[in-house]
Amino acid sequence: MSTGSKPAPGATPGPQRVASSVNREVAVAAPGEFAPLRLGEGRVASSGVVEVWPPVVLAPMAGVTNLAFRSMCREYGAGLYVSEMITARGYLMGNRLTALLASSSPDEQPRSVQVYGADPVDLGEMVRSLVDEGVDHLDINMGCPVPKVTRAGGGSAIPCKPRLLARLVRAMVQNAGEVPVTVKMRKGIHEDLLTYEAAGRAAEAEGASAVGLHARTAAQLYSGEADWAAIGRLVEVLDVPVLGNGDVWESFDALRMMRATGCAGVIVGRGCLGRPWLFGELAEVFNGREPGPPPAFGEIVEVMMDHGQRLVDLFGETVGVRQMRKWTAWYTKGFRGSAAVRGRLMRIESLAEIRSIVADLDPAEPFPETALRAMRAKGSKVQSVKLPEGYLEELDDDTPPKGPRTLDEIEAWEKALNGG
Repeated sequence: MSTGSKPAPGATPGPQRVASSVNREVAVAAPGEFAPLRLGEGRVASSGVVEVWPPVVLAPMAGVTNLAFRSMCREYGAGLYVSEMITARGYLMGNRLTALLASSSPDEQPRSVQVYGADPVDLGEMVRSLVDEGVDHLDINMGCPVPKVTRAGGGSAIPCKPRLLARLVRAMVQNAGEVPVTVKMRKGIHEDLLTYEAAGRAAEAEGASAVGLHARTAAQLYSGEADWAAIGRLVEVLDVPVLGNGDVWESFDALRMMRATGCAGVIVGRGCLGRPWLFGELAEVFNGREPGPPPAFGEIVEVMMDHGQRLVDLFGETVGVRQMRKWTAWYTKGFRGSAAVRGRLMRIESLAEIRSIVADLDPAEPFPETALRAMRAKGSKVQSVKLPEGYLEELDDDTPPKGPRTLDEIEAWEKALNGG
């Protein structure tokens, strides 16, 4: 696979590490300390095994991990870059947005797609079609905590019923051939209803090649600290690789997580929003090198413009610019004076407006250390998880929950769903 060739901006080593206090003394990887992540080893033919180095995966995120952003992250450093989640029904019905979210480019190798489906027949048909298209890796979303989804018994509600989870994973594996299938889930519904161990065992038994664990419950959403000890517990329970997800804000967090838990790889979500160069820093530390400082503001403006153009190329001018609005807030987070211009950035009608709006900000300002762990999306709220009435009374039931059927329902779900 490609090793990536684009260096992180500001890659010249500086006199002092730019890191939060918890990471200032963390050592870079020693030679041979970490192995490449090998998805499918022992489960699919050797020609289907996907080797990932560094062992870093871009988390599937709704409205984020489309081809435009994936291509940027891939250029900074090798790894595995997963698509936005796509619904089985939308894909099978030929929904235009679903097809666009699933789209790739010839140089995207390996190609990785996350799917959502609660009907084994739909999942099997979708998987066969994606494999025929040349997809190299498939992941299924069983971690989405959004009420619209869990209220119907989908997303993070599915692992409550290991037999249902097993049925869905089985449908994917049986139709995937040599393509490895992985599962992404959360710890459980809340701290009194943890499902990840039983669900992980069920996924492994049905042929899943790895299990990704976002170490929070559905009730937590994205609040509080991720429970890395749960990742370590799942490593003890399963024989297949476990991928840890939660609170990887800096490259050194990934090293700390793998050292603390023994997981085979890390999944990076919110930490890379507005910071695609994080993957360059991850490549550096896993290869035993000290990363250079993050980019200064002027360099970030150029990254923003590049990102905006890629979005326009993918979605067209109107939708691409509209999508770029939220990204301008993430890219400028923490810089002096950025709060005063963020409102205007969120109303841009063309990419050219970005340069004029930020023209008075200092292009030489270094990346703020305070922004390394700043929340860029999804706040600190918690929730009471919505489940179908009586859902927890029949945990052995493997009846698929009701999912979206019409094109309008599918589009509404795709806007609500996220990678969990």
